[in-house]
Amino acid sequence: MTDFQSRRIVDLSHTIRAGLVTYPGLPAPTITPHLTREASREKYAPGTEFAMDVITMIGNTGTYLDSPYHRYEGGGDLASLSLDSLVGLPAEVFHLQDATERGIPAEVFFDRELAGSAVLLHTGWDRHFGRPEYATGAPFLTAAGVEHLVDAGVALVGIDSLNIDDTESGGERPAHSLLLAAGIHVVEHLTNLGDVPASGARFTAVPPKVEEFGTFPVRAFAEF
Repeated sequence: MTDFQSRRIVDLSHTIRAGLVTYPGLPAPTITPHLTREASREKYAPGTEFAMDVITMIGNTGTYLDSPYHRYEGGGDLASLSLDSLVGLPAEVFHLQDATERGIPAEVFFDRELAGSAVLLHTGWDRHFGRPEYATGAPFLTAAGVEHLVDAGVALVGIDSLNIDDTESGGERPAHSLLLAAGIHVVEHLTNLGDVPASGARFTAVPPKVEEFGTFPVRAFAEF
Protein backbone atom coordinates (compact mmCIF):
# COMPACT_ATOMS: atom_id res chain seq x y z
CA MET A 1 0.00 0.00 0.00
CA THR A 2 1.41 3.41 -0.97
CA ASP A 3 1.57 6.44 1.32
CA PHE A 4 -1.17 8.05 -0.78
CA GLN A 5 -3.46 5.07 -0.35
CA SER A 6 -2.85 4.73 3.37
CA ARG A 7 -3.20 8.37 4.44
CA ARG A 8 -6.40 9.61 6.05
CA ILE A 9 -7.96 13.01 5.44
CA VAL A 10 -10.50 14.41 7.91
CA ASP A 11 -12.75 17.26 6.78
CA LEU A 12 -12.89 19.84 9.59
CA SER A 13 -15.27 22.32 7.93
CA HIS A 14 -19.01 22.82 8.27
CA THR A 15 -21.09 22.81 5.09
CA ILE A 16 -22.26 26.23 3.92
CA ARG A 17 -25.81 26.40 2.64
CA ALA A 18 -28.38 29.11 2.00
CA GLY A 19 -29.93 30.23 5.28
CA LEU A 20 -27.13 28.85 7.49
CA VAL A 21 -26.81 30.70 10.81
CA THR A 22 -23.17 30.53 11.87
CA TYR A 23 -23.09 33.28 14.47
CA PRO A 24 -26.35 34.69 15.88
CA GLY A 25 -27.00 38.22 14.68
CA LEU A 26 -24.94 37.91 11.51
CA PRO A 27 -26.68 37.51 8.14
CA ALA A 28 -27.15 34.05 6.70
CA PRO A 29 -25.87 33.37 3.17
CA THR A 30 -28.19 33.63 0.19
CA ILE A 31 -27.65 31.75 -3.07
CA THR A 32 -29.39 32.94 -6.22
CA PRO A 33 -29.03 31.95 -9.88
CA HIS A 34 -27.22 34.23 -12.30
CA LEU A 35 -27.66 31.83 -15.20
CA THR A 36 -29.93 28.81 -14.88
CA ARG A 37 -29.30 25.57 -16.76
CA GLU A 38 -32.52 26.11 -18.67
CA ALA A 39 -31.51 29.62 -19.78
CA SER A 40 -28.01 28.50 -20.69
CA ARG A 41 -29.33 26.09 -23.31
CA GLU A 42 -30.11 29.06 -25.52
CA LYS A 43 -26.46 30.20 -25.41
CA TYR A 44 -24.56 26.96 -26.04
CA ALA A 45 -24.54 24.06 -28.45
CA PRO A 46 -27.21 21.36 -28.10
CA GLY A 47 -26.52 19.15 -25.11
CA THR A 48 -24.31 21.77 -23.42
CA GLU A 49 -25.58 23.61 -20.36
CA PHE A 50 -24.18 25.41 -17.31
CA ALA A 51 -25.33 26.82 -13.98
CA MET A 52 -23.85 30.06 -12.65
CA ASP A 53 -24.89 31.16 -9.20
CA VAL A 54 -24.30 34.14 -6.92
CA ILE A 55 -23.62 33.67 -3.21
CA THR A 56 -23.96 36.64 -0.87
CA MET A 57 -22.52 36.12 2.57
CA ILE A 58 -20.55 37.75 5.35
CA GLY A 59 -16.97 36.51 5.68
CA ASN A 60 -17.84 35.05 9.09
CA THR A 61 -19.75 32.11 7.63
CA GLY A 62 -19.24 28.42 8.28
CA THR A 63 -15.68 27.48 9.22
CA TYR A 64 -13.54 30.56 8.62
CA LEU A 65 -10.09 32.03 9.12
CA ASP A 66 -9.34 35.43 10.65
CA SER A 67 -6.36 37.39 9.35
CA PRO A 68 -4.83 40.36 11.23
CA TYR A 69 -6.86 42.76 9.05
CA HIS A 70 -10.01 41.47 10.75
CA ARG A 71 -8.91 43.03 14.03
CA TYR A 72 -6.41 45.74 13.08
CA GLU A 73 -6.48 48.52 10.52
CA GLY A 74 -3.31 48.07 8.52
CA GLY A 75 -2.98 44.43 9.54
CA GLY A 76 -2.28 41.78 6.93
CA ASP A 77 -5.34 40.96 4.81
CA LEU A 78 -6.28 37.62 3.26
CA ALA A 79 -4.25 38.37 0.14
CA SER A 80 -1.11 38.90 2.21
CA LEU A 81 -1.08 35.50 3.91
CA SER A 82 1.75 33.15 3.01
CA LEU A 83 0.72 29.64 2.04
CA ASP A 84 3.56 28.39 4.23
CA SER A 85 1.53 29.57 7.21
CA LEU A 86 -1.67 27.85 6.08
CA VAL A 87 -0.76 24.52 4.50
CA GLY A 88 0.49 21.33 6.11
CA LEU A 89 1.07 22.76 9.58
CA PRO A 90 1.96 20.22 12.29
CA ALA A 91 -1.25 19.85 14.28
CA GLU A 92 -1.39 19.63 18.05
CA VAL A 93 -4.94 18.72 19.02
CA PHE A 94 -6.14 19.19 22.58
CA HIS A 95 -9.13 16.97 23.31
CA LEU A 96 -11.00 18.95 25.95
CA GLN A 97 -14.57 17.82 25.46
CA ASP A 98 -14.78 16.56 29.05
CA ALA A 99 -13.69 19.87 30.60
CA THR A 100 -15.86 21.16 33.44
CA GLU A 101 -15.05 24.85 32.86
CA ARG A 102 -15.83 26.98 29.81
CA GLY A 103 -12.47 28.74 29.82
CA ILE A 104 -9.47 26.80 28.50
CA PRO A 105 -6.50 27.59 30.77
CA ALA A 106 -2.82 27.82 29.94
CA GLU A 107 -2.05 24.70 31.95
CA VAL A 108 -3.44 22.35 29.29
CA PHE A 109 -0.60 23.38 26.96
CA PHE A 110 2.34 22.99 29.34
CA ASP A 111 3.44 19.47 28.40
CA ARG A 112 3.89 19.93 24.63
CA GLU A 113 6.30 21.69 22.28
CA LEU A 114 4.07 23.96 20.22
CA ALA A 115 6.36 26.25 18.21
CA GLY A 116 5.23 26.51 14.58
CA SER A 117 2.19 24.31 15.12
CA ALA A 118 -1.53 24.61 14.53
CA VAL A 119 -3.07 24.31 17.98
CA LEU A 120 -6.57 22.88 17.58
CA LEU A 121 -8.98 22.98 20.51
CA HIS A 122 -11.47 20.13 20.51
CA THR A 123 -14.26 21.11 22.90
CA GLY A 124 -17.09 19.12 21.33
CA TRP A 125 -19.22 22.26 21.06
CA ASP A 126 -19.60 21.68 17.31
CA ARG A 127 -22.36 19.20 18.17
CA HIS A 128 -24.62 22.25 18.65
CA PHE A 129 -23.66 24.02 15.40
CA GLY A 130 -26.65 25.46 13.54
CA ARG A 131 -28.91 25.25 16.60
CA PRO A 132 -29.86 27.96 19.15
CA GLU A 133 -27.88 26.30 21.97
CA TYR A 134 -24.65 26.91 20.03
CA ALA A 135 -24.88 30.60 20.93
CA THR A 136 -24.62 30.47 24.73
CA GLY A 137 -22.30 28.82 27.22
CA ALA A 138 -19.66 28.09 24.59
CA PRO A 139 -16.07 27.13 25.52
CA PHE A 140 -13.32 29.67 24.81
CA LEU A 141 -9.59 30.26 25.26
CA THR A 142 -8.63 32.25 28.36
CA ALA A 143 -6.33 35.25 28.21
CA ALA A 144 -3.65 33.28 30.08
CA GLY A 145 -3.98 30.49 27.54
CA VAL A 146 -3.58 32.98 24.71
CA GLU A 147 -0.47 34.50 26.25
CA HIS A 148 1.11 31.07 26.62
CA LEU A 149 0.44 30.20 22.95
CA VAL A 150 1.84 33.52 21.75
CA ASP A 151 4.97 33.01 23.84
CA ALA A 152 5.25 29.45 22.50
CA GLY A 153 5.35 30.74 18.91
CA VAL A 154 2.41 28.81 17.47
CA ALA A 155 1.40 29.42 13.86
CA LEU A 156 -2.38 29.09 14.15
CA VAL A 157 -5.07 28.45 16.75
CA GLY A 158 -8.39 26.83 15.89
CA ILE A 159 -11.46 25.92 17.91
CA ASP A 160 -14.69 23.99 17.29
CA SER A 161 -16.75 26.50 19.27
CA LEU A 162 -18.74 29.69 18.73
CA ASN A 163 -15.72 31.92 19.21
CA ILE A 164 -12.14 31.68 20.42
CA ASP A 165 -13.02 34.47 22.89
CA ASP A 166 -15.71 34.56 25.55
CA THR A 167 -18.61 36.29 23.78
CA GLU A 168 -20.38 36.68 27.13
CA SER A 169 -17.61 38.81 28.64
CA GLY A 170 -18.97 42.21 27.67
CA GLY A 171 -17.02 42.76 24.48
CA GLU A 172 -13.46 41.90 25.54
CA ARG A 173 -11.57 39.94 22.89
CA PRO A 174 -8.09 39.08 24.25
CA ALA A 175 -7.61 36.02 22.05
CA HIS A 176 -8.31 37.84 18.79
CA SER A 177 -6.34 40.86 19.93
CA LEU A 178 -3.18 39.06 21.04
CA LEU A 179 -3.10 36.27 18.45
CA LEU A 180 -3.75 38.48 15.42
CA ALA A 181 -1.33 41.14 16.68
CA ALA A 182 1.31 38.41 16.71
CA GLY A 183 0.42 37.27 13.18
CA ILE A 184 -1.10 34.02 14.44
CA HIS A 185 -4.09 32.93 12.37
CA VAL A 186 -7.40 32.12 14.03
CA VAL A 187 -9.82 29.49 12.69
CA GLU A 188 -13.27 29.24 14.27
CA HIS A 189 -16.22 26.83 13.97
CA LEU A 190 -14.16 23.75 13.22
CA THR A 191 -15.76 20.31 13.40
CA ASN A 192 -14.78 16.63 13.57
CA LEU A 193 -11.68 17.29 15.68
CA GLY A 194 -12.46 14.14 17.63
CA ASP A 195 -11.30 12.17 14.58
CA VAL A 196 -7.81 13.74 14.63
CA PRO A 197 -5.02 12.38 16.86
CA ALA A 198 -3.42 14.55 19.53
CA SER A 199 -0.17 14.75 17.53
CA GLY A 200 1.13 13.62 14.17
CA ALA A 201 -1.43 15.14 11.79
CA ARG A 202 -0.97 18.02 9.36
CA PHE A 203 -3.52 20.85 9.23
CA THR A 204 -4.50 22.98 6.25
CA ALA A 205 -6.95 25.90 6.05
CA VAL A 206 -6.68 28.23 3.05
CA PRO A 207 -9.00 31.17 2.32
CA PRO A 208 -9.23 32.89 -1.10
CA LYS A 209 -6.73 35.63 -1.86
CA VAL A 210 -8.90 38.73 -1.30
CA GLU A 211 -7.42 42.19 -0.81
CA GLU A 212 -8.66 44.42 2.02
CA PHE A 213 -10.70 41.59 3.51
CA GLY A 214 -10.06 40.03 6.90
CA THR A 215 -12.17 36.89 7.29
CA PHE A 216 -13.39 34.21 4.89
CA PRO A 217 -14.57 30.57 4.93
CA VAL A 218 -11.96 27.86 4.48
CA ARG A 219 -12.00 24.16 3.61
CA ALA A 220 -10.04 23.05 6.66
CA PHE A 221 -8.74 19.50 6.90
CA ALA A 222 -6.25 17.31 8.71
CA GLU A 223 -4.23 14.53 7.11
CA PHE A 224 -2.27 11.78 8.79
